[in-house]
Amino acid sequence: MRSKHRGTHAVLALSALLMVVPFGWQLLTSVKTLSSATRVPPTVLPEWQWSNYAKVFEQLPFGQQFLNTVLMAAGRTVGQVLFCSMAAYAFARLRFPGRNLLFGVFLAVLMVPPPLFVIPQYEIMADLGWLNTLPALIVPGLFSAFGVFLLRQFFLAMPKELDEAARLDGASPWRIYWSVMLPLARPGLLALAVLAVLWSWNDLFWPLVVNTDPERMTLSAGLAALQGQFQTDYPVLMAGSVLASLPVMVVFVVMQRRVIEGIALSGNKG
Repeated sequence: MRSKHRGTHAVLALSALLMVVPFGWQLLTSVKTLSSATRVPPTVLPEWQWSNYAKVFEQLPFGQQFLNTVLMAAGRTVGQVLFCSMAAYAFARLRFPGRNLLFGVFLAVLMVPPPLFVIPQYEIMADLGWLNTLPALIVPGLFSAFGVFLLRQFFLAMPKELDEAARLDGASPWRIYWSVMLPLARPGLLALAVLAVLWSWNDLFWPLVVNTDPERMTLSAGLAALQGQFQTDYPVLMAGSVLASLPVMVVFVVMQRRVIEGIALSGNKG
């Protein structure tokens, strides 16, 4: 039985190695000199230039950009957990005309490339006077079609007897959603929350478009600004990337079991 799974384990080990190598190279580059980082053929062992990490704080308002990123990720996550769960509950447990058609429209949004929404969203932010502000980073990410789909599958897997028992006790649809469904959907909510944090933290294109003031940028946009037109200090850039990656890596390592559990449970019923 063990030999039967050796091939699978070998493929998984090779895949894990391929995923770890880029991050390891990033760590090594972050403590190299610029000449060593750009040398051809490349060198593996660094010179241990820990001053590269100090240069990140000299060249960027790193603390402010870190705070902007945390606030953006927190705002988007809370919004998606709340609004996506309400929409998912309505699509999964309530009966109203055109429900399936409307849900099909929601799924169609997933087929549209996100860059197509940039121009109308930018015009809306400009008309509201929100350019170079925190709301411009948060509001467009308060809702997710994928989050609705994920939680809808989770709500569909719950027994219908829960709704019937709550209605017999005189509970309204809002009361059933808030007091019965949400506590039972905690694994799905945690999975969506972790995914929303990861997506928001790594979001580059929208923050780079809507906020041009360095004090209002997120970490991803700030690190992109370190790339010069003619020359880029790659060790400093990699040092900043390592610092920016550590928080989300910790979140994922701590919550990965919940994410896998939530996504697995959401597929119990289609």
